[in-house]
Amino acid sequence: MNLNTHIVGVGGYLPERILSNEELSTMVDTSDAWIRERTGITQRHILAEDQQTSDLATAAAQQALDDAGISVHDIDALVVATTTPDMIFPSTASIVQYKLGGKDFPAWDIQAVCSGFVYGLAQVDGMMRSGMFKRVLLIGAESMSRIVDWTDRNTCVLFGDGAGAMVLEAKEEQGGMIGSVLHCDGSYRHLLMAEHKYEGNAPGKKVDFRVDAAGVAAVEMKGNEVFRVAVTKLSEVVGEVLEKYEMSKVDVDWLIPHQANIRILKATAKKMQMDEEQMAVTVDKHANTSSASVPLALNHLYRQGKFESGQVLLLEAFAGGFAWGANLIRWSK
Repeated sequence: MNLNTHIVGVGGYLPERILSNEELSTMVDTSDAWIRERTGITQRHILAEDQQTSDLATAAAQQALDDAGISVHDIDALVVATTTPDMIFPSTASIVQYKLGGKDFPAWDIQAVCSGFVYGLAQVDGMMRSGMFKRVLLIGAESMSRIVDWTDRNTCVLFGDGAGAMVLEAKEEQGGMIGSVLHCDGSYRHLLMAEHKYEGNAPGKKVDFRVDAAGVAAVEMKGNEVFRVAVTKLSEVVGEVLEKYEMSKVDVDWLIPHQANIRILKATAKKMQMDEEQMAVTVDKHANTSSASVPLALNHLYRQGKFESGQVLLLEAFAGGFAWGANLIRWSK
């Protein structure tokens, strides 16, 4: 029995509060023009004080379940890709499982920063093809506003909060997931990181040791270096995944990239020889939502009715680590 992993439900959620470039310019030394020119971002969504990453994930997951026409009791596993968990442990996935009203089936987190959803999709696909699970709920959810330095204009303007989700089902029917390619190179880790700084927390030593909800310090990034590597690696992984599955650029109908910077998106589309109309663009309204950006971008196109059966979707992302990867999907919903 040959099983293929199909998308049967799609969902997304963005917090109500919108932080515009104009409002942000009253908080830090920046301007709407400066942000737009360098990133393409005009606004970002920020979660409420009483919200957590699990709340965003739960809302997106419920929409995906509703779209699939099933309940949480019909799934066999739940995976949350996140860089900003509610707490160090238990997993955000276990909290989302509880909030959805489910229990007993396995639930776990995956952490590959902005590439988290792409990594998660590859992982889940392999498990489903093996027959381990029939239906899996995969979520990318982030509260990036909780881990940025709001006095650093070079990083705080880039990020936003949100969640995207998919219900995946293993079927004998053709279509669905074609395959994935994943990479990581830890030698670049110093260029983009959020370091967890311990301050003398040792046995027998009394210290005032505090960390934020995610257990990490603020995002630090060397933007120019990250940009150069990202464009190169994304171009390489796109070529690699197409070659691996014996396809070419002309076979791709939709490019759904990680939404980090409009310049990176346009450079990737150019290398793909694709019209920008074939590329999902949400960075202007969502900013960089890390692991949530790819599923949110896919949900954006899906809600507009853009996908047709048989079309090929290429998902790709680049992240701190550096970790990067791509997924190929033949739309069959």
